Amino acid sequence: MKTALDFRNTWKKRLLPLGGMLLVLVFVCMLSGCKDVRKMSSPQADTAGTAYEVTDVQGTVVSLPEKPHRILTLSMSTDEVVLGLVPPDHMVAVNSLLDDPVSSNVVPLAKEVEGRVTDPTVEEIAAMKPDLVIVPDWGDITRVASLRDLGIPVVVCKGARNLEEIEATVRLIAQAVGEPARGEKLVQKMDDKLASITEQTSKIPDGEKKTVVLISLMSTYGGSGSSFDDACKYAGVINGRAQAGIRDGQAMSKEQLVAINPDVLFLPTYNDHGSYDVASFRSQYLDDPSLQTIRAIRDGRLEEPDEAYIYNCSQDFVFGVQEIAYRVYGDAFRQEAGQHLSAVDE
Repeated sequence: MKTALDFRNTWKKRLLPLGGMLLVLVFVCMLSGCKDVRKMSSPQADTAGTAYEVTDVQGTVVSLPEKPHRILTLSMSTDEVVLGLVPPDHMVAVNSLLDDPVSSNVVPLAKEVEGRVTDPTVEEIAAMKPDLVIVPDWGDITRVASLRDLGIPVVVCKGARNLEEIEATVRLIAQAVGEPARGEKLVQKMDDKLASITEQTSKIPDGEKKTVVLISLMSTYGGSGSSFDDACKYAGVINGRAQAGIRDGQAMSKEQLVAINPDVLFLPTYNDHGSYDVASFRSQYLDDPSLQTIRAIRDGRLEEPDEAYIYNCSQDFVFGVQEIAYRVYGDAFRQEAGQHLSAVDE
């Protein structure tokens, strides 16, 4: 049976970048030897023959000879962004969790992509012959240099933690895939959707806002500075972890949970197709005698939000905002599962 550590490693595919790999030279002679990456500090570099360029978050100018049609990204959220900008057949693979309806809101689209990856090595990436690789900047990204040495265009994007960073990432990825106009349309859809939600949540008086605590299998996730914290602000709820001074990356003790005394607890539902005992994890909180005085447990306000939404750092972050509001304030914010913003057909 899988452990909470397994879950944390799994969800890093959405919230964290993938780790670095050793330099691989065996594929050099299989791929084009002409590097496509030039630092901004080298203005004399030859740009002949390139259709367009994009500058990534590290300041690297990446040249692409044409719009890519074999795109690979190394996180769930960047997969979801790309699936809102180009047809599925423009992707060579997606993260394997995009097939899991508990973790993904784009299952039907993911099924149209042939390949699957989890934590691919440089060799595995090269073997897929991508014409663009998109990598979030969180964690160890040493594999970026290895891929570029193989002549593979790599764009590094921000591992977004809030709405502003998500929208910037959407625009950057849209430029990278050669669809900047679609990127602007996608951002506008985000803004329009969020405006419709906040029109309602802004009417909730401060004295009536509920305090929520997210019980995550990633024990250090959900404090101030997290995407969940940013979503709570738009949803008209108080993030108990942030209010208690707990930052994202810091664990919350049970003593702190008692002191927060939230109105609502968000419980995890992830079970990895039945191989992870999430009920056992939840019982550590729900059956603990020291926590029975917490308002949420006493009043039975134990909610199971759609994890495909509340952990989402793509354009579909806005549905995470609505999901939080729905679980706390009720049917006025109800929405269907599997919602996804796309500009592909426009």
